[in-house]
Amino acid sequence: MNKIKVIAGSSFGLGYLPLIPGTFGALPGLVFYFLLWKFLPEPYVLPGLLVVIALLILLTYLLTPWAIKYWQSEDPSQFVLDEVIGFLCVPVFFPYHDFLKTAIFGFILFRVLDMIKVPPANIVDKKIKGWFGIIFDDVISAGYAALVLYAMAYFKIIF
Repeated sequence: MNKIKVIAGSSFGLGYLPLIPGTFGALPGLVFYFLLWKFLPEPYVLPGLLVVIALLILLTYLLTPWAIKYWQSEDPSQFVLDEVIGFLCVPVFFPYHDFLKTAIFGFILFRVLDMIKVPPANIVDKKIKGWFGIIFDDVISAGYAALVLYAMAYFKIIF
């Protein structure tokens, strides 16, 4: 049973990579996003993203106590479901998009902002424990990434 939990919690082992495990661990989010964009009609992509996010939040809620004990850390670097959730929030917060540009720039912006931990994400990361804190700082970073994408679109920088 631990093997299944490790595979799920570490995004198929990507969270074990020695360099930037959160970035590699977020890559399945790109896959989910692509599959939803490719196979669902446009009006169903956003609801599809919300369903996937809800399922991943549930999985994070269920696995967090195990992950904390298993990896002996309050926010284990190997446990990267929150990174997947965070990235998937970017196209939810920025739904007016070109898929490829949103995927590429949204992913890069999300990861950079998540690593920097712009306030209040840094406070959430340090002060809020458990599954909610693990997820919420990534959702905040996704919100910042979406704001930058909106600014880029407004100023016609990329979009």
